[in-house]
Amino acid sequence: MRLELAKYLFDIQQAARTLSDFVAGRNWGDYERNAMLRAAVERQFEIIGEAMSQLARRDASVATAIDDYRDIIAFRNILIHGYADIDDRLVWDIVQTRLPTLRKQVDALLESPVSGD
Repeated sequence: MRLELAKYLFDIQQAARTLSDFVAGRNWGDYERNAMLRAAVERQFEIIGEAMSQLARRDASVATAIDDYRDIIAFRNILIHGYADIDDRLVWDIVQTRLPTLRKQVDALLESPVSGD
């Protein structure tokens, strides 16, 4: 894998790890009541989505190794452009149900050998 691609995967990995740390030990009620937590979670999803978008532009074959990569990019666009209509329950559901899979897939890709550009 080219170093440039690994950098985008690393950005996704770090944002996903940070997001997981933010919500560790928290429940839906905590999330719903805490505007700073919601903003922090959304920001990490924005980073994940943007890095995924850049990855897909540079090498679609790597992006397709991640389940629902197009949905991840679309979710980033909703967070950025549709911010007034964000469904907090949907964001929380994604944290709980999809983030663990994303983390595993990105970790596995980063374990691949890195080659120069």
